[in-house]
Amino acid sequence: MRIGVMDIGSNTTHLTVSDITREGPFHAVASEKHDAPLAEGTGDDGAIGPGAVKELVRAVDEAVREAREHDVEELIAFATEAVRDAPNRDAVVSKVAKKTGVRMGFLPSEAEARLTFLAAREWYGWQAGRLAVLDIGGGSLEVAVGDGAEPAAEISLPIGAGRVTAEYLPGDPPSADQVRRASDVVHNQLAGSVGKVRADGPVRAVATSKTFHELAKLTGGHGVLKLKRLRKRLPKLAAMSNRKRAKLKGVAPDRADEVLAGAIVAEAVMTDLGLDEVEMCPWAVREGILTRRRQMMLSPETAEAGDEIAPLRQKKW
Repeated sequence: MRIGVMDIGSNTTHLTVSDITREGPFHAVASEKHDAPLAEGTGDDGAIGPGAVKELVRAVDEAVREAREHDVEELIAFATEAVRDAPNRDAVVSKVAKKTGVRMGFLPSEAEARLTFLAAREWYGWQAGRLAVLDIGGGSLEVAVGDGAEPAAEISLPIGAGRVTAEYLPGDPPSADQVRRASDVVHNQLAGSVGKVRADGPVRAVATSKTFHELAKLTGGHGVLKLKRLRKRLPKLAAMSNRKRAKLKGVAPDRADEVLAGAIVAEAVMTDLGLDEVEMCPWAVREGILTRRRQMMLSPETAEAGDEIAPLRQKKW
C-alpha cells in the first residue's frame, strides 16, 4: 500500500510518500516540502491570521496534488502545535478542508512522543538497548525512554524553540537578562518532570528534530551533539543577531531566530538527564506513523494502538 503522510508544521508542510507491505520495512518513494510560515502570521493571542491561513491552504493543496501524482492510496494528515493550540483552529481546519479536501487531525503530545520513540526503535533495532529519545519542536519538548518498542515513560513540556523565542527572547539579539530568564524558565519546567524519564543505568540517547540536527552541525558534531561543545557555543549564539546566525553553517535562514532557544532547551534537557551527547536519528514522527500503520496491517491486536492515528486518516481528499 502506498501511504502519504502530511506533516503540517509551524514553518512547512512536509509530505512523505512510502510503500508499506507485510513482508518488510517501508520503502520511501518521495519527500516534498512547502513553506508556510504560520508563526510569522500568528498574533499575540496565538490566532493564525488570514494571510498565514492562505499560505497554509496553498501548501496543503500543493502537497495533495503531489500525493495524487504519486498515486497515494491513503493519506494521513496531521498538524502540530502551531495549529493545534491556536484559538481559531476550528476555523482554520474548516477553511483548509473546504479548499483542499484535507481535514487536518491532531496528535496529542504524548502520542507524538510515543510515535517518535517507535520510529527510533525501528531505526536502531533491539540491539540498541534502552533508548532515550529527545525531540524539540516549535511549541514543545518531548522526551521518551524505554527498553521496548513502546516507551516506558514519556513527557511533553511547553518549551519548544518557537515558543521560548516568542515568549522570552524578543530581542535581536536578546539581552543577557532575557537569556538568563529563558534558561531559568526551561530548567524550572524540566525540574518537575524530568525524573520520570531519567534512565537508571546505560541508555542510548538519540534526538530526532530539526533543531537538534542543526545544533549538531553548528557545533561540528557530525551526527552527534556533544554537551561540552554546545555549552561553549551558547554565549556566542546569544550575542549574535538573527542575520548573523542565519549565516552560520547548519542553520536554516528561516530558523535563525529560533536556534538560540533550541540551544537553551537542548543544553537544559541534556544536563538534567545527565547526557554528555545525543546521536542524530534520521527518523521521527512521520516514520513512527508509517511504522504504526504497518503494525496495523500485520496484526489485528495492534488496532487499539492504532487509535492514535485513526483520526488522521483521510476518508476523502
